[in-house]
Amino acid sequence: MKFESDAKRKEVREVQNEKRRRFFELSGKYGFTAAIAAAGAGTLLSPEAAAQTAQEEREREAAAKYQAIIATAYRLEQQIGLPYAVSEAKNNIQNITNGKVYVKIAANKVLGGGTELAKKTQANTIQIGQHSISNLAPYAKEVDLINLPYWCADNQQFNNLVHSDVWKELVETPAASNGYKIFSYLTFDPRTTSVGKKFDQPIKVPADLQGVKFRVPGSKILAQLYTLLGANPTPIAWGETAPAIKSGVADALDPSIEGLWVFGFGDILNWVTFSAPVPDGNVLTMSKQWFDTLDAETQAEIDFAAEVTTRQQLANVPAARAYAMADMAKSGVQFYVPTEDEKAQWVEAAGHQRKEWEPFKVELAGSLKNFDRLLEAANTFSGYYVHDLKA
Repeated sequence: MKFESDAKRKEVREVQNEKRRRFFELSGKYGFTAAIAAAGAGTLLSPEAAAQTAQEEREREAAAKYQAIIATAYRLEQQIGLPYAVSEAKNNIQNITNGKVYVKIAANKVLGGGTELAKKTQANTIQIGQHSISNLAPYAKEVDLINLPYWCADNQQFNNLVHSDVWKELVETPAASNGYKIFSYLTFDPRTTSVGKKFDQPIKVPADLQGVKFRVPGSKILAQLYTLLGANPTPIAWGETAPAIKSGVADALDPSIEGLWVFGFGDILNWVTFSAPVPDGNVLTMSKQWFDTLDAETQAEIDFAAEVTTRQQLANVPAARAYAMADMAKSGVQFYVPTEDEKAQWVEAAGHQRKEWEPFKVELAGSLKNFDRLLEAANTFSGYYVHDLKA
């Protein structure tokens, strides 16, 4: 059985390597976006079909009235375990505008990632950027409220919040005045409590975090969160996190399951606990400067394309989660979902209801009353359903 399994893995690797070779070959011959289109159509291994796909892309580009670039830091094939919806956005915009808009994809950090893409979208260097929702914080400080624990962490709560009128008022309005139009919010499941190979058991309750060195970015909110939970917050740059977990400089980290998978943490983790303290949301932002140049009919069509993309992305969450978990399990990663009683211990220890969070609420929301408006929105169904992983 082991021989058959090894042979199957070798066969899969050979096919993947051939697809990569063909992708780079097509990129050089027809261009990056044509190669991506061939990959999406499953025609990479067929020279004739790939050539036809490339020709179709050239015809679409030539016939379009408007053009846009959509950029992401990730590889296109990673959408299977991280549903960031760039391919869906391209197809929906092109199809729903009946070809008036042609969209080029710049993936795999070709034009940068994260903060770079947010800035390039604002400047209309690119027309749509995929990045963390936190990148909007310089233009709407209320965005950082999503890092307060246990009030909008569940997928449904997060989607209720970002599609509410109060969120549009407090976040999207100032973001628009700074050059951003929201195309679609992206859900990647809440953050986790994930530990390295030296841990034989999962972190079930906050008491299990006593003395654990928990990797945090430079965030006062997350540092306080893990202090309240009993861990030792350890600031570490993202690029140094994997070596830190391997060497024991840090014991734990908190990305969503999809984030852990896409950055290759499956090989160095032993347990992932779905503690779900805060959301791990992303966003597709659009250059408002570019959008405002479009005719009214095309603007309406793009708004509809955004609606379709949002609902597709939400529908893809459970399948992406399942893929990420299954793939990480091959490396020995195990998963734990806290019981209701255990989850209550997490909320009691560090939830937003604690007095320690009030200064953050006032600073970021402007008042406790504004935060209460947002809290009510997070718990009021928005019309956008998304699956949550439960015990």
